[in-house]
Amino acid sequence: MAIQQFDDEDDGLMNEINMTPFIDVMLVLVIVLLVAVPAIHRAIKIDLPQTGGSKLVETPKQVDVSVRADGSLFWGDERIDDTTLRTRFERAAQANPQPELRLAADRKVPYERVADVMSAAQAGGLTKIGFVTFPRPQAQR
Repeated sequence: MAIQQFDDEDDGLMNEINMTPFIDVMLVLVIVLLVAVPAIHRAIKIDLPQTGGSKLVETPKQVDVSVRADGSLFWGDERIDDTTLRTRFERAAQANPQPELRLAADRKVPYERVADVMSAAQAGGLTKIGFVTFPRPQAQR
C-alpha cells in the first residue's frame, strides 16, 4: 500500500486582491467619459424663426344652471323658464371655446327635472356637463 502525502504549502490562502479586473473596468469608464464629455458640451448653432406674440388660449367660461327644490331654473342668479334655457344653451354652444355647464340641483328635485335640463343642454349642443355637489359632513365621534 502506498500512502500519498500532500504539501500544506500549496493549499495556503491567497492574501492578495486581484486588481486586474478592477483596473480594466476603471479604464473603460475613463475612456467612455473622455468620449462623452466633449459631445455633451458641443452645441449646434441654428437660426430659430421668430414669432409674433400669439394670443394665449382662453380658458372656457362656465355656465352655472341651478334647479331649485320647486323645479324653478336659474341661469347664474337670474330666474329663467324652459324656452329661455334652451335658447341660452344654443347660444353658449356656439362660443369658442365651448363653456362647461355646471349643473347644481337641490337634493329634493326629482331626477326627471334634472334629466330634462341635461337633455336640453345636449340638444342645444353643449357637450361638457359637470355636477355641483357638496360633501357630506362627517359624523362626530
